[in-house]
Amino acid sequence: MAIKFQYNKTSLQQIEKQLKMRQRTLPIIKNKETALRLEVKRCKEEVTALEAKLQEQIAGYERMYALWGEFDASLVELKDVEMDVKKIAGVRVPVLTNIKLEAKPFGIFSAPKWYFDGINLLNGLAKTAVEREFAVAKQDLLDHARRKTTQKVNLFEKVQIPGFQEAVRKIKRFMEDEENLSKSSQKILKSLQEKRRDDDGNGIDDADDAAATAAALSAQMQKGGDA
Repeated sequence: MAIKFQYNKTSLQQIEKQLKMRQRTLPIIKNKETALRLEVKRCKEEVTALEAKLQEQIAGYERMYALWGEFDASLVELKDVEMDVKKIAGVRVPVLTNIKLEAKPFGIFSAPKWYFDGINLLNGLAKTAVEREFAVAKQDLLDHARRKTTQKVNLFEKVQIPGFQEAVRKIKRFMEDEENLSKSSQKILKSLQEKRRDDDGNGIDDADDAAATAAALSAQMQKGGDA
């Protein structure tokens, strides 16, 4: 990333301000990145556990496959899913607070005895499936925020901060060279003026003296520019 700047004091102050701001911010976003990585890891473990639980419940459902033809699936209904929003490492994520399932009444004496087990199994399947969906959604949001934060850390650490540091170094070097050249020019001018006073009695022409002064200053400036 090319940093635009000018070789003057105002530009130097602006660049230094931008540099300090990023140097102060970098540790904060690094901490956020670390926190997000830990949260994403926890979410992945939670999703894995819920998937294993769901597969176990599905296996239990399949073991009763021959009986499900007699079961009235409308007896179990998902009425509502209650949720809240929570901030984790500065990221808003959905949090499951309650799952409302309703089991409709049925004839206890006319229905098969395993109906109660079937209702409990479907309730467990529904709850686990909803919990898994929330866990996956939370994981996706946190992982997206983690990737964006990592990109910002890399931008600050590998591009912007080194770029601003290089710009500061170039401006300071230019200003130091300019100051040294000015001091050298003043010394040369003073020396030539003193020499002119000493040579006044020898009849040296003022025009020749002025030309010599200009040539010396030009040579010094050229030397400073080459440096």
